[in-house]
Amino acid sequence: MQLPAGIIPPLATPLRAQDQLDEAGLERLIEHVIENGVSGLFLLGSTGEAASLSRRLRAEVIRTATKLTAERVPVLAGVADTAFEDALELARVAADAGAAAVVLAPPYYFSYSQEELFRYIERFAAASPLPVLLYNIPQNTKVPIEAQTVARCADLPAVVGLKDSSFDLVYFAEAVRATRHRPDFRLYSGPEQLLLPMMLLGAAGGVCGGANFYPGLFVRLYRAAVSGDMETAKRLQDVVQRVAKALYTVGDSGSSYIRGMKATLGCLGICSELPALPLLPFEGHDRTMFASRIADARKWAEF
Repeated sequence: MQLPAGIIPPLATPLRAQDQLDEAGLERLIEHVIENGVSGLFLLGSTGEAASLSRRLRAEVIRTATKLTAERVPVLAGVADTAFEDALELARVAADAGAAAVVLAPPYYFSYSQEELFRYIERFAAASPLPVLLYNIPQNTKVPIEAQTVARCADLPAVVGLKDSSFDLVYFAEAVRATRHRPDFRLYSGPEQLLLPMMLLGAAGGVCGGANFYPGLFVRLYRAAVSGDMETAKRLQDVVQRVAKALYTVGDSGSSYIRGMKATLGCLGICSELPALPLLPFEGHDRTMFASRIADARKWAEF
């Protein structure tokens, strides 16, 4: 299969309490992004706080979101785990629920070689009931999926693409070159701040966190780039960067992205701003600073 081109939001996971899914909030979020023209949904990535959610809750997110989406757009389910069998079991849940593909990041915690990583992916792809999109995010996993390894993985029919969140344009260009023998192999931008540059290098679109709350902005940027309207695309990319800088840099830098994401969704009335532990919602000075910044971000995104 070939995954869709376009904007695929990595959905936040709305919570009504720790380890309790906010199904109504999830439904509002899904309707919000689909109504604004996204090409698919990515569940349980970094933005979805997958690493902080119980296995039970992750399975619930997949089943519930896939049901609410009702086949209007493809659903990609994140299944990364430290244990191979747990990742594979979540892939089976995704297949039973009707997802289109699974997303696999390198198992985190231990360091290991590229040969070991390739063998892991090879074995997973052979056993998975769904096609596999690779997810390169070395700042969180410690182990990158090097471009040479991506090339080897592209020889596996079940591996259908790569989402790159490394913020490394040189690496991404190498990955594009390394997979040219697979015309159906999709490569996506993770960092929204680099969406346009990565599309110019060969990305089929973006899996960008900001598309949770301003999906129309990202869809417009994507369409301008595809149509060759570079003046509009560059202007919209500048807006995306300004919004990201405003909303993702409040408070401690290690948690500012997720807390900013959840706080923005709360301000829009889509879902609670509650993040999964150990993160906490904005308080005190951080909350005051965020409130002033989101007012500006709204004006920029809705011009």
